[in-house]
Amino acid sequence: MKRREFVGLLGGAAIWPLAAHAQSDRMRRIGLMANSVGLPIGRFQAKLRELGDVEGKNLIVEYRYTEGRDDLYPSFAAELVAIPVELIVVFGTPAAFAAKKATSKIPIVLGTVGDVVNTGLVADLAHPEGNITGFVALNADLEGKRLEVLREMLPRLARVGVLSNRANPLNKLNYDTVRRAAGQIGVAVELFEVANSDEVDGALAAIGAAKLDAVIVASDTVLLGERQKIVDAFGARQIPAIYPFREYAPVGGLITYGADIASLFERSADYVHRILHGESPKNLPIQQATRFEIIINLKTATKFGLSLPPAILARADEVIE
Repeated sequence: MKRREFVGLLGGAAIWPLAAHAQSDRMRRIGLMANSVGLPIGRFQAKLRELGDVEGKNLIVEYRYTEGRDDLYPSFAAELVAIPVELIVVFGTPAAFAAKKATSKIPIVLGTVGDVVNTGLVADLAHPEGNITGFVALNADLEGKRLEVLREMLPRLARVGVLSNRANPLNKLNYDTVRRAAGQIGVAVELFEVANSDEVDGALAAIGAAKLDAVIVASDTVLLGERQKIVDAFGARQIPAIYPFREYAPVGGLITYGADIASLFERSADYVHRILHGESPKNLPIQQATRFEIIINLKTATKFGLSLPPAILARADEVIE
């Protein structure tokens, strides 16, 4: 080998790692759409930092929070595409559909959504179409089981209300599932819908006037954002309710049954990191929650005068006393 060629190779070898390092440390820009800031997003941010994607250092995150207005997602998605961001992270089904409509090229990572196949978001979990991947909580499949838990807690259960968000495509699946399950056990179901957070007070007042035996709160980020108001209203009227997310339990929710959405959102940070470093979303299968937890707030049960069946207490993953 000629000396000039050898020196050139050495120079290239020395420069290549530096170039690769510079590439990895360049400022990246992603978007994130959610109803509001909260624990799931905090876990996601912490995991990104652990992976080396640090806001202000090598990462810019364009946050778009709707604060109870799902109708804002389409305009927010259009803004993120116009910037443009390199990737969009979404929390909840309405945000996912808005991102899908806005772009077929920019990768979309589902931080957590309730269902993707039955809502039509994607056709195949193992081989997601185009630019969409992420994590699914399977909330639609759990609605019948939530009704079963209520029936176990309240053997004389006859009339159940469902608090739902009609702007969320997932919630129609939720309600259909509850209605079918209720018909099989002879329980009447009444639907109480909101379109945004401004309508929650009215729906809660209607539920209070309906004199129901219990309520199922649908899997929805708008309702999650109003969890303290919802839990307080049911507490004041001593209406037993079952909730889809663990975040309801610490603020006084009687019982929750569902996937840990904060954990799923945290796992999505790994997908974001891998896509930013060259992997295609097509090669990252959509993952479903595999663990579902029951959390019981015993203080609320005592306040309601409920004596919970030992079998439910035994199945609980966590009991707040």
